[in-house]
Amino acid sequence: MPRPLRLMLSAALCLSFLLVTAPAQAAALVRVLRYDASRAAEFVSAVNQGAAIWNANVVNVRLMQGTPANFVVIADNGWPRAQPRSLGNGTIWMGREASNYNWVRIAAHEMGHILGLPDRRTGLCSDLMSGSSAPVSCANATPNSAERSAVDRNFAGTATPEVEFGRIYENR
Repeated sequence: MPRPLRLMLSAALCLSFLLVTAPAQAAALVRVLRYDASRAAEFVSAVNQGAAIWNANVVNVRLMQGTPANFVVIADNGWPRAQPRSLGNGTIWMGREASNYNWVRIAAHEMGHILGLPDRRTGLCSDLMSGSSAPVSCANATPNSAERSAVDRNFAGTATPEVEFGRIYENR
């Protein structure tokens, strides 16, 4: 077989191999976090919607309902809050005291803490991590581009999460 033909065939085989294996390698980089919403009471739907929003907006982590759980979601009568223990692990309390706020936004915001994001009291509705500093009427539950990028960097291992692990984040 002539050398140029061998080189073309070799290149074609290498390219085929890369095209076939690249999606599998990319999928292996996605970290799956399980959450347990069995104690979230009336907030289960909001929690599931918050997880779906994160799943639609980041690529390096996937949130799935199930056990054993990386984080649990609990309904209580206090103010909403989260305690990340480590990246992707912790507890979220969906506190009923925030009854005037949008529950899906609250769930997505608290999940943001579990995903390594701190509060940013910007007052802007477009900033998910602005929390209760945004107007009560704010229903935006979608992370902005900076928040999405930070989570993807956290789970790619290319950034240090900005949250303090062990601290309880409460948005009053």
